Amino acid sequence: MPPFVAFAGVLGGLAVVRWAYKTAVKINQELDEMRPSRVAEAAHTADIQKLKRDPVTGAYRPG
Repeated sequence: MPPFVAFAGVLGGLAVVRWAYKTAVKINQELDEMRPSRVAEAAHTADIQKLKRDPVTGAYRPG
């Protein structure tokens, strides 16, 4: 009986590893699909003017 339990444990471990690998591949594919939209968003945010604080008045001005 113990060899059967060990064999079943090995098969269960392989099943878990296979499931984890497929899940990781799926997640990486979804992240790769999202990556171009992040680049486009970053280019859009680069167009926004940055504000700098005036040390004398403490007001924020385009800079």
